Amino acid sequence: MRFFRAGAVAGILFGALIVADSMVFGEDSWPQFRGPDSIGHAPDHHPPMQWSDTQNVDWRIPVAGLGWSSPSIHRGVLYLTTAVAQGEGLSLRVMAMDAQSGKLIWERELKRVDKVPAIHAKNSHASPTPIVRDGAMFVHFGTLGTARLDPKDGTVVWMCEELVYPPVHGSGGSPVLFEGKLFIICDGSSDPFVCAIDASNGKVIWRTPRSEPARISHSFGTVTVANVEGESQILAPGPNHLAAYEPHTGKEIWKVLAPGWSVVPQPILIDDLVIYNHDYDNPELLAVRLGGKGNVTDSNIVWRTDRGAPSTPTPLLIGSELYFVSDNGIASCVDARTGERHWMERLGGNYSASPVFVNDHVLFLSEDGVASWVKPSKEYTLVGKNEITGRTFATPAFYKDSMYLRTDEALLKISAGGAHRDAKQD
Repeated sequence: MRFFRAGAVAGILFGALIVADSMVFGEDSWPQFRGPDSIGHAPDHHPPMQWSDTQNVDWRIPVAGLGWSSPSIHRGVLYLTTAVAQGEGLSLRVMAMDAQSGKLIWERELKRVDKVPAIHAKNSHASPTPIVRDGAMFVHFGTLGTARLDPKDGTVVWMCEELVYPPVHGSGGSPVLFEGKLFIICDGSSDPFVCAIDASNGKVIWRTPRSEPARISHSFGTVTVANVEGESQILAPGPNHLAAYEPHTGKEIWKVLAPGWSVVPQPILIDDLVIYNHDYDNPELLAVRLGGKGNVTDSNIVWRTDRGAPSTPTPLLIGSELYFVSDNGIASCVDARTGERHWMERLGGNYSASPVFVNDHVLFLSEDGVASWVKPSKEYTLVGKNEITGRTFATPAFYKDSMYLRTDEALLKISAGGAHRDAKQD
């Protein structure tokens, strides 16, 4: 652990994570990546803590193609994206299901792709998670297209294909909806940028090139929105730096430099700090004090650690403690404000899904279907483990005391008293 003394920033008013117009949502929704507030908390849902291929599985529905996007759920309807091989091409699809029964409500082919870009073996062509709210649904397939659909029947309201850049290993970051704009990170092999799309018509409002040159410039991040000095800022980690942007104009406000590339986890906020990962091959977590102008590297870094830092899963904040798991299965708990480590334990397996806080426990889900329940505490206590067949890279979603778990072949609804059954789509 390496600690840094940060300069004080006077007169800053800080808010919690501002999420994509999430004020309209309650316990009746899991409308985007990591839930209503995009913080991975499911306090209103109480799914069972034991399951297997046969225990507490209400239904298991095969899903054509491959996608590592999480399900999004709103008012009883579950929305999912997938990419289905079509000869040498690809069919990008969106579907809606009844969250209770799993029955297909509608399915829409958004786009047919003839020339399929290469992706990493751990990625898919449908990794970004949809956003759903009353009257609107937004899906993002990286450079292959971004669209708004009518959630009732899948009618395409608009399709944006202006975000053209050379991807490396495919796309991964999810869009974030805030004040009528979709904020998207577009870090490809050259000319990386961050942009905002008008959610009403699909037009690009601003497109800001990354200001920090990098030998390797691709990343797969998701932005976080923070309140700094009473103003909203878009925090976007990327190659060699994290930058804060003005949401209406895209002007860069401040940045912190740290060498790295292929950044994946979404930044986490606590008080006046943002905590983020800055590298994939040599992952490290940095805590940076919000605010300032220009390059704040020397003044605003508060703590940093590379011990057990994640490359892919987003950390989970519960109170003052930060829980995270490295891609190779080392789980940790540290004080989010100081970086002081409380515990570090090996869970085993490899991890891509982000941990979630549900049933008053931390749920870690490995890539091979093993779930570990850990008490949120400064002392490590493993409560139990469950296992299910399949590759599990997607972060689970929760709705009405049920958990929705995506594998490489199917979508499962896990609920108390669920009797295993394979459901067939009409």
